[in-house]
Amino acid sequence: MFDTALRIGLVALLVYACARIVLPFAFVLMWSAILAVILYPLHLRLARQLGDRGAALLIGLIGVAVILGPMVIVVTSLATSLYSLISSVQSQDVALPPPPLWLDGAPLVGKKLTEIWTLVATNLPAALAKYGHLMSGPLAWVASFAGGLAIAELSFVLSFAIAMVLVVYGRGATEFAQRFLERVTSSQARAVQLVTLMAATIRGVALGVIGVALIQSVLLGVGFFAIGIQAAGPLTLIALLLGVMQVPLILLTLPVVGYVFATEPTLAAIIFLIWNVIVGLSDNILRPLMLGRGVEVPMPVILIGVLGGMIVDGLVGLFVGPVLLAVSYVLLLEWLRQNPVDDPHRGDAPAS
Repeated sequence: MFDTALRIGLVALLVYACARIVLPFAFVLMWSAILAVILYPLHLRLARQLGDRGAALLIGLIGVAVILGPMVIVVTSLATSLYSLISSVQSQDVALPPPPLWLDGAPLVGKKLTEIWTLVATNLPAALAKYGHLMSGPLAWVASFAGGLAIAELSFVLSFAIAMVLVVYGRGATEFAQRFLERVTSSQARAVQLVTLMAATIRGVALGVIGVALIQSVLLGVGFFAIGIQAAGPLTLIALLLGVMQVPLILLTLPVVGYVFATEPTLAAIIFLIWNVIVGLSDNILRPLMLGRGVEVPMPVILIGVLGGMIVDGLVGLFVGPVLLAVSYVLLLEWLRQNPVDDPHRGDAPAS
């Protein structure tokens, strides 16, 4: 008994020590594994001509360029917008129209909002002196969010580098996963089935949810930057977030289109409207095409994964969260479908 307790204690201590080392990189490693699963079929095709390492290097370079380029543009645009806003406030160049008449009649907060709006529109220094302390919290959050974006950008590059290493050793990683699950389930066939199921779920959710959201947000961002909207970067980031959360993008694009019609020439605004309609309708083509490759997962599971992942690990968690919860959900369903061990006493009448 003492020897058994000693072995268990040493194993627990080793697991705890390893967990402390790996935990800061947990989401990056998970995202690397997800990328490796997604890109492995493409790697097999390219490896026939370029070899394992050559194909992995080519995919890694293209992937970093495709993700890093738009991310740099979005982060730069966000920083420019923040700098412009802060400069306008400091130079007192912020000009607001008078408050609308309906705002004063709004219940509970209408009169107070009208008073604040009027003060900001007529006397900005007095408004800053009176309400400036209320802005410290939001400004600190915005600065923290911008720093998180920069860290996430580096995390994506690191994830692609790790994913390419995993792709090169894809066969060995698959065999390791099968051996581990075989040890857990005591069945080789069951282990192979679970590995196949997890791979299909990862590819289905990553391509059908995250992939569609990425494509649509990039297309919307192209329109935002082409029309010259100053906040194109933040709007593209919001479009990505809404797309992953399965929120209709029309909630974002409709106000933007209205703003463009009010500030830009009619012809440019009409072209911008047509572009947004095309991007919105592309969801009907992209989603069945990409989501049909994997296992269907309820949208509440995806939504909880998105929100929880963002809270835990920011932008990287936005991608890892829904995939991780989807895999867990599918494995749980698969476990529930298994027949329980027959109880020899089940169905016996109670003793009188």
